[in-house]
Amino acid sequence: MTQISNYNFNGKKAIVRVDFNVPLNANFEVSDNTRIIGALPTIKKILDDGGSAVLMSHLGRPKDGPEEKFSLKHIIPELTKLSGIDVIFVDDCIGPKVLEAKAALQPGQILVLENLRFYKAENKDKDAMPTFAKQLAEGTDVYVNDAFGTAHRSHASTAVIAEYVDVKMAGFLLEKEIKFLGDTVANPKTPFVAIVGGAKVSGKLEVLKTFIEKVDTILIGGGMAYTFYKAQGHTIGNSLVEEDLIETAKQILADAKAKGVKLLLPLDNLAANKFDNDANIEMVGLDIPEGMMALDVGPKTVEAYTAEIATAKTIVWNGPMGCFEMPNFAKGTFGICQAVADSSAISIIGGGDSVAAVNQSGLADKMSHISTGGGASLEFLEGKLLPGIAAVTE
Repeated sequence: MTQISNYNFNGKKAIVRVDFNVPLNANFEVSDNTRIIGALPTIKKILDDGGSAVLMSHLGRPKDGPEEKFSLKHIIPELTKLSGIDVIFVDDCIGPKVLEAKAALQPGQILVLENLRFYKAENKDKDAMPTFAKQLAEGTDVYVNDAFGTAHRSHASTAVIAEYVDVKMAGFLLEKEIKFLGDTVANPKTPFVAIVGGAKVSGKLEVLKTFIEKVDTILIGGGMAYTFYKAQGHTIGNSLVEEDLIETAKQILADAKAKGVKLLLPLDNLAANKFDNDANIEMVGLDIPEGMMALDVGPKTVEAYTAEIATAKTIVWNGPMGCFEMPNFAKGTFGICQAVADSSAISIIGGGDSVAAVNQSGLADKMSHISTGGGASLEFLEGKLLPGIAAVTE
C-alpha cells in the first residue's frame, strides 16, 4: 500500500473520500465535528505538499435524489473554521460544473462535492456504479480513502473508484484504524480482554466467535447478557432476549470454556418496571423478577470487570453495559469507561455506542484509539477484509 506520509502531492489534485456524515442541529449547523477534525491531518498533508483536495462524502440517508437537509453545503462553515481555508462548494458531485470546479482548483485549495448519495449509483444501482465512479475520479490524479466508517461498504466512492486512478492510498485516519484494529488485534499484548455489550447477541455473534479464538477474557454486558442468562436457566423477567439464539449462546459458553477463555456475565443488575429513566428501580442478582427488566449492570459487576480490566495489556471494547442514554442506567457503562481509562493497556474503543459513551464520560483522551466506524470496526474485528481497505491495498 502506498503510504500517504511518503507521497508528495505537489501539483496533484487528490480526490478524498472523507466521512462527513455528521449530526446537524435544527439550524443545520454541525453539532459534533469529531469526524471533520479526524480528516484534517490528511487534508493538511495534501495542501502542505502543494496539492489540492477534492472532498467527497455522504450525509444521512436521502431516499430519492437531492434533499435540502442532507446537503453537504451545511458543513462548509465548520470545515472553513477548522481548516482556516475558505472552502469551495459545488452543488453536484459529477458533471460539467464539477469538472470545471476541479480544473479551476489551485494548490492549497479545498473543494467539497455535493452529497454522493443524491445519486443511486453511489450505493444502490450496482450497474451504474462503474460509470459514476469513473466520473468522480475524472479531473483528479490521486485517490485517498480516509473514511473508515464506510470502508465496509462496496460503494462507488469507497471501492469502485480506485479502478479509475493510477495512484491510490489510505489517508492518515484509515491508516490508524488499520494499525490499531488490525495489527493490535492480530498481535495483541496479553492478557487480552474483550468487553462486548450492546442490545443483541445477533449483532455481535461473529465478533464473539472471533474473540474466543484470540482473547483471554470476555466481559459481557448490555441487553445481550440476558440471552446468556436464559441459556443458563436464570429467570430474566421482561429483559431483552433473543429466543432463537439461546442454543447459540449455550454453544458460545461451551466454546469459550473449551478454549480456556474466561467469559464473565453480570453478577448483579439494575432492573426497572418499565423502559424509562423515572421507572421504579431495584438492584437484583442473577434472576430478574417477573415484571422487571434489566437495564444496566450493577456495582458488583463493575467491580469484578474492573479487576479483570486492570490485569489487561490489550483491551477492545464494543458495546455499552446498559441503557446509558438514561442517567439512572448509565453507572455501569461509565464505570467500565473509568476502568479502561485507568488501565495502562492499549485500549481500543470499537465504534458505535461505545464511542458515544466514552465521549459522554469525558475520558476519551485516556483511550489509545477510538474507532470512527461502527459497523466497519465490528466487521474488521471479525477479521473481514473490508472493500474500502481492499481497494487501496490491492
